[in-house]
Amino acid sequence: MVHETMMPVNGIEMCVETFGEPTEPPMLLLAGDASSMDWWDDEFCRRLAAGNRFVIRYDHRDTGRSTSYPAGAPDYSAADLMHDAVGVLDALRLPAAHLVGFSFGSALAQRIAVHYPSRVLSLALIAAAVDGPLAAPTPESPLVALGGPLPVSTSKIKVGVGTVEARLATEETDWSNRRSAVSRMIDEVRARGGPFTPGESQLRRLAERIFDRSADLAATRLNHQLAGYGPPIRDLLRTIETPTVVLHGTLDQRFPADHPEELARSIPGARLVWLDGVGHEFPPRAVWGQVLNEILAA
Repeated sequence: MVHETMMPVNGIEMCVETFGEPTEPPMLLLAGDASSMDWWDDEFCRRLAAGNRFVIRYDHRDTGRSTSYPAGAPDYSAADLMHDAVGVLDALRLPAAHLVGFSFGSALAQRIAVHYPSRVLSLALIAAAVDGPLAAPTPESPLVALGGPLPVSTSKIKVGVGTVEARLATEETDWSNRRSAVSRMIDEVRARGGPFTPGESQLRRLAERIFDRSADLAATRLNHQLAGYGPPIRDLLRTIETPTVVLHGTLDQRFPADHPEELARSIPGARLVWLDGVGHEFPPRAVWGQVLNEILAA
């Protein structure tokens, strides 16, 4: 059973969708920076629910159908984004949940596990690093975005499936124009991906859905970055006691191998699992079997 609803969370309206039966163990999915819940594939969510989980995904504030703020003027901080995730559990009257985070979502999951340990049953950290964005390359490096905009940088960005020209980094994008916004999102996913990245037709359907569900994509793209990412928690990760798996693509240029390796060392008992041929992207269908098994094993 799938159900989407708007609900009050921390003084704002958040769009929340659930899959499966509420009697099953809850699993909260946290999307990346400037990313709505649409990035968690519908079928992926259904397969998680088929593994006897009550799966919850939601739009971060300033994404999708959740409360939007004027572009360049977010009235919130990174701490609010963390509290929103906990607030979703509160709104659903759930004392705790398994957390699955992608990129910035994994940074939020780490912080929840540190500051609200009783609310976390397990952690699955995908395309993650210690302190998330705080561990990122410098602005001059390629692929500094967490599911968000690419920077102004090099002439070409090398990826597993080819190259993406510098126009991604230099051109102005009119985020109110459906055609230009959709094209930009498709190009960015391909820039961060690998040989298993979905084809253009599938990416176009996803990007069009994101555009159609978003109140203001310009705000989406900018405001999370302006909100900041909060203080480092590197020294607090050793206090995490929940079962943790770190899932990381072998072609992830955003966070090369030393980042997930350090993260797995920092959390007691954490396991590092490599996803061959995967870039900095939501798990492509080719590795769903491996990813689902690892997440559900917790």
